[in-house]
Amino acid sequence: MSQITTLTFFKYPNFKGKLWAFWMMQFAHKPLSRIKGLQVYKLMGSGKAGFNPLPDWTVYSLLQVWDSEADALVFFSRSELMSRYRKKSSEQWTIYMKGIMAKGAWSGKKPFDKSDALDAENPLISVITRATIKPNYFFKFWKYVPTSQAPLAGNKGLIYTKGIGEVPFLQMATFSIWKDKASLMDFAYNSKEHQTAIKKTRDLDWYKEELFSRFQPYKSVGRWGGKNPLPELNS
Repeated sequence: MSQITTLTFFKYPNFKGKLWAFWMMQFAHKPLSRIKGLQVYKLMGSGKAGFNPLPDWTVYSLLQVWDSEADALVFFSRSELMSRYRKKSSEQWTIYMKGIMAKGAWSGKKPFDKSDALDAENPLISVITRATIKPNYFFKFWKYVPTSQAPLAGNKGLIYTKGIGEVPFLQMATFSIWKDKASLMDFAYNSKEHQTAIKKTRDLDWYKEELFSRFQPYKSVGRWGGKNPLPELNS
């Protein structure tokens, strides 16, 4: 038995689907709380492209931390809740991940464990960052976000990225997938804008809570933008 994490994205192109997805942000908690083998889950909306804080009503996500992959597979294949999500959304994409490291807390807890079953032949790396922004630093934080994220545009090492979160503007997270560790490190340490953002975080202390975590994606199920973004994981 080894903990894994899944992140599922759902696309809702029409008004009826968007309304249902928003409604489920409240009413999916009860069925999710009863799922066997589910340690932690987070229902999240998303922001517009470029880590714009304004909501993207077409995309919602579900983060889940499992006792094992077997428990996750039972949920995705047999759950009535998941069946409803599939019927209501036009696209779904689930990324299965093994924990590499995690620093910090999410809602006062440390949800991600380091896996003892990482694949040395798999270079892919995914990152989840999450923070609760102090209200008095709200405007300063979001004013700098476009600058700090500018180096991501056209970055050849970046496969996918999306801003997600539980509460718009104040409880935000980012998810990204990189071709390899070197690509991630190049952005983290050679981007002046990102380094400035790190310095501002330390100097201003604008987070009430923050978490940084890395994972190894090892399975990709579904379609996003008409295709599976990580087909090599299923070859």
